[in-house]
Amino acid sequence: MKSLMEGNLEDGLLNKVDLRRQWISQMVEEVQKIVHHLTTEISYQDIRFQAVLYSDTYNENIKVLAPTQLLITVPMRGLAGYREARQQRWRYYTLQGARLSCPLRDPEGLHQWLEVKQFLKSLWQWHEADVNTDGDIVPAKVLQVFRKLVENAIETCHLSGKVSMLMDRPAVRVAVETSIGRVELELTPSVEIPTAWSKKARWPSCLKRWPSAERVQCIKSFGFSLLACSNYHWQLSFSRAEQVLLEQLDEDGGCRRKCLQAVRQMKEDVWCPGKSPVITSYHLQTLLFWTCEKYPHPKDWQVFSRAFLRLVRKLHKCVSQHFLRHYFVRKSNLLQYANSGELGALAQKLAFFLKNPQISLP
Repeated sequence: MKSLMEGNLEDGLLNKVDLRRQWISQMVEEVQKIVHHLTTEISYQDIRFQAVLYSDTYNENIKVLAPTQLLITVPMRGLAGYREARQQRWRYYTLQGARLSCPLRDPEGLHQWLEVKQFLKSLWQWHEADVNTDGDIVPAKVLQVFRKLVENAIETCHLSGKVSMLMDRPAVRVAVETSIGRVELELTPSVEIPTAWSKKARWPSCLKRWPSAERVQCIKSFGFSLLACSNYHWQLSFSRAEQVLLEQLDEDGGCRRKCLQAVRQMKEDVWCPGKSPVITSYHLQTLLFWTCEKYPHPKDWQVFSRAFLRLVRKLHKCVSQHFLRHYFVRKSNLLQYANSGELGALAQKLAFFLKNPQISLP
């Protein structure tokens, strides 16, 4: 066990971070080749889905949530010129097309409806009944079509020995065998909206010093996406905006990224290991954004040990309260549906660590 105040701790922990980066890079390299192969075939079979392009550097369609858990967003084609819905209306349909006597519940937090008429241009295929009900593009229907396409592509591409479907619904999830082990992917169709900023994202709040006003305008110019990962409602995603924030974290020479990497390493190795952790890299990224906003000055991020413990304390508070606001849509609690028992166990580990900051590097 090593004390956080020992001089060689930072080096030891960040060496682990470097090893993780190499391991993840190799895994992502193998995964994205398979994903590109599959989605190219899917795009050939159904024009509404685009291939996930192969990239030698950062791939914006691949998010590492945990070492063996990846989110793959699959862009969709044929919807352009997005506009916010001008008026609310009730929905009375089931996924099977039957009529309901009472309306469906309205979306909350990070979710919204999506109508074809919200786009100035749309392919005729988006008006077809396989994805459309009463003018709505229905995520569950999109996922049903997409699931069948993935199943067929696995066979057509002769990948049955490497890729297998998982039975989770409505999500489309597959297991991929790589040279360094089994990885689970969630393949999520995504409507990209690069020309607008969601009205639900009332960001930033007034009088915030981080990020700067110029940076805010730049970030908003990247727009947002809508993900098909539930039955009726589309989930807002701001992955491009978040990536811009991450890329420009330490222009002042601070240690924000190091702190994020170190907390993530401890989370994966000690506090919250496992292939489906209750806290993912996305939660930690959001936590860092909030902490940067609260501590906007360069001097707050010059001493690694102090900044690291600050981030751990913030994590402990969020986990203990079962509450972590989404950074852009502040009415949404990212821990609302998290397992209470797992959060409680993690809170205990963090409390024990904070009483006597000792780090055991496996």
